Formats: sequence, C-alpha cells, structure tokens
Amino acid sequence: MKNWKKYAFASASVVALAAGLAACGNLSGNSKKAADSASGEKTVIKMYQIGDKPDNLDELLENANKIIGEKVGAKLDIQYLGWGDYDKKMSVITSSGENYDIAFASNYVVNAQKGAYADLTDLYKKEGAELYKALDPAYIKGNSINGKIYAVPVAANVASSQNFAFNGTLLAKYGIDISGVTSYETLEPVLKQIKEKAPDVVPFAVTKNFIPSDNFDYPVPNGLPFVIDLEGDTTKIVNRYEVPRFKEHLKTLHKFYEAGYIPKDVATSDTSFDLQQNTWFVREETVGPADYGNSLLSRVANKDIQIKPITNFIKKNQTTQVANFVISNNSKNKEKSMEVLNLLNTNPELLNGLVYGPEGKNWEKIPGKENRVKVLDGYKGNTHMGGWNTGNNWILYINENVTDQQIEDSKKQLAEAKESPALGFIFNTDNVKSEISAISNTMQQFDTAINTGTVDPDKAIPELMEKLKSEGAYDKVLNEMQKQYDEFLKNKKS
Repeated sequence: MKNWKKYAFASASVVALAAGLAACGNLSGNSKKAADSASGEKTVIKMYQIGDKPDNLDELLENANKIIGEKVGAKLDIQYLGWGDYDKKMSVITSSGENYDIAFASNYVVNAQKGAYADLTDLYKKEGAELYKALDPAYIKGNSINGKIYAVPVAANVASSQNFAFNGTLLAKYGIDISGVTSYETLEPVLKQIKEKAPDVVPFAVTKNFIPSDNFDYPVPNGLPFVIDLEGDTTKIVNRYEVPRFKEHLKTLHKFYEAGYIPKDVATSDTSFDLQQNTWFVREETVGPADYGNSLLSRVANKDIQIKPITNFIKKNQTTQVANFVISNNSKNKEKSMEVLNLLNTNPELLNGLVYGPEGKNWEKIPGKENRVKVLDGYKGNTHMGGWNTGNNWILYINENVTDQQIEDSKKQLAEAKESPALGFIFNTDNVKSEISAISNTMQQFDTAINTGTVDPDKAIPELMEKLKSEGAYDKVLNEMQKQYDEFLKNKKS
C-alpha cells in the first residue's frame, strides 16, 4: 500500500534524526519538565476509560502520577464509563464538543472520519517516537485512514484466534476428555457429557451478541453480513450466510439449542457468565500471543482454563483496533497527551503499577527471575486495571504461571502470524449511509436468532436473504464495497 510505505519510511527517518539530535533536543525539554515538576504546575490530562472503576483508583493514580509528573510534567485524571454505557456516553461527549484529552476509542473509524479525533501523524514523529518504534507495523496499517493515523493502539494481540475455553474445574471433576475438539461439530460429544453429568451447568455459555467464529475478515464491523473469506477467494466480498461451512456451523448450533446445550432465552437474555464461577462448561474467548496460551484466562478466572483454537492467527483491522486510545480534536493539550500515552506504553514501572496494582499488596517480584512476578491476595480484588486496554502488553511483567514453553510458543505465533489481504482496508460509507442503515435494520430482525442457534437456519437464512436482496440497498452497498476493495488491492500491489 503506497501511503503506508511512504508514511513508514518518513517516520523511520524522523526517529533516526531524533536519535541523532537527542543530546541537543532533550536538554531544553528535560529542563522544562523539571521546572514544571519543581513548581508544581502540571498539566492535567483528562482521560475517559471503558469499564468498571478500580476500587483503589486514587491509589493507582497517585503512584502513576509521581512518575508522569517527574517524566513529562503532567497529571493523569482517569474517568471510567461503564461497559454498557460507554458508546452512548462517548457519543454525547463527542457531539457536545466537550474538551477532554484522551479516550478509549468508540467507533474509531466513523469518529475519525467525522473529525472527532486529532490527527496523530506528526505527533508520532516527535512526542510519540518511542511508542511508534515499539508498534508492529500492522497496527499502523490497520488504523490508518486516508494515509493518516488517529489512534494509539495498545500493543498486545496484533494477531489473535478464537478459542473454546473450557472450565478446567469441571473437566477434572467429571473426567471429560477434550482432546478431539477442533470445531463446533466436534464439540457436541463433550456437551452431551456435561449435560448428563451436571444438568445445572450451562454446557455452552452463548450470549445474545454471539456470532459463530470462522476465518473471516469483516470489512465493516457494524452488524453487516459482509465478509472476506480467508479460506476462499480473498479478492471477493461475500455474505457470510452464503458460505457453506458457516451455514454448517449454524445448523450445529441449532442442534445444540434444541438439545438444551445453549440457554433457551439466549436471544433475549442479558445474562452474562462470570469467568470465575462454575455455572458454565465452555465459552468462546479471543486469545493471542500476549496472553501466553491459557495463562491469562486462568489467572483472571482464578482456576484452570483449557483452550482449544478454532480459527487461525491472523493480523486484521479488527485485531489492530481492539484497544485504541485517541486524542480529542478539541483537546488543548494534544502534545502533552501524546507524551503521556508515549510514557504509558514505554515505561514498565508506570504500566505495571496500573495493570498489576500496588507492589507489595498485589504482587511481588520473584528473586533471580527477570521480569517475573507472583500475584498476591490483593490482586484478586478490583484493585488493578486491565492489561488489554491500558498499555503495551510486551513491557508487562510475566506472571509466574506462564511457562518457558508458553513464552517460546508466543514468540513463534507472533513471528508466523500472517496479515489479512484486507489489512488496512477502510470502507468509506459516505455514498451508502442510508442503505447501510436499511440493511442493519433488516439484519436486526434475523441475525440474533440465527447466530445463537435459536431458529432453524435452513428456514431462516433463505427468508433473510430474500428480504435483503429484495431491497436495492443490499446490492448497492455490496457493489460499492467491492469497488473500493478492488481499488485497495490494486494500489496495494502497485
């Protein structure tokens, strides 16, 4: 892709130049930061974060701001917005023009195209140079829009796979063998066993937002059915409901539903399944190299979780946009905000103090083992931040439950992960916004029931496709998407 190569080369040149001028440039910068710190005049950076606020947020920020104040002369103020409310509240904040500085991105592509987020391309060349060097190039490709980048992605699972995650406690208790599980179809025998042996346990913990996993790339992650089949012709955009193996998955899920392996109210229920409880037998989880196999899930669940991959490790737009931080276009502290994000993603002491929590209470270093830590009882509470949506996972300390083999496997997975042909393809919806809304409305009438196995796909899919294709919107969006994708692939080769 021309724009990417040009941008990468230009940025690399700037980084090299910055290194050569370090002695000169840093003298005045460090003096300014030191003066700010000594005078107590620190720029307050307001950040919106998604999720549940840690119970000890004040303590976490107090420790973090000692480092941030000393290094960049700023003070971080993090305000949490709940999981279910985040998109709605950030939409209001964005449309009102509120003057915040940093936020966990909501609808990244759409809001970047609207001008809600600051263009960070030049900031990456100076305030974010160290951060930029640490990023896999796929992150820049996947987050670039018209040759510009508006995000600071959390470096973690630039490639990931979907996995069945089994409750190890129940596997051991009932002696269930999962060695033969590789797909939805081969999952059926073990679901039958747990249903017979533990009737009060939900065999397959599916929720209403569930979509069966496959080796697809989604060019528009907004509920539309269009995919690029990574096992088929990767130059074509198709409807997932017309891919034969996907339809087989849906038939299997319907069998699960009929057999009682999936909750009967799955299509309407807001029930969630706590990872730490034994109310479920198997669920789906996204796992990548930074999770070190099953070690992260096991630590979070506080019990053994066994995983079985069902898709390939692929670098896609979705994997590069999992956790993006953005700087508001209305921010009066854009440079300082990038300095804070740069520090958060490059300073191990700062990041680990947030993700693991207070040293001595939540964790302790293991003597004689570099970067290895043991979590203490304090870690089990709501006393730390999540690694996936805070900062660069590759500078996090490694928990003692991670084996040397898992570390080697992680390196191998990362080295061998391939890029999707569509990595970097950003669909411009300007010409088909009303048509997309029409398709989305139709999808909402059918897709939840189909995806969760609630209805017979042999009957429901033809009804869905007939309704979609009877509307001019469907063909118009598909043709426009294919046209833009063809142009993207053409420019990528040239």
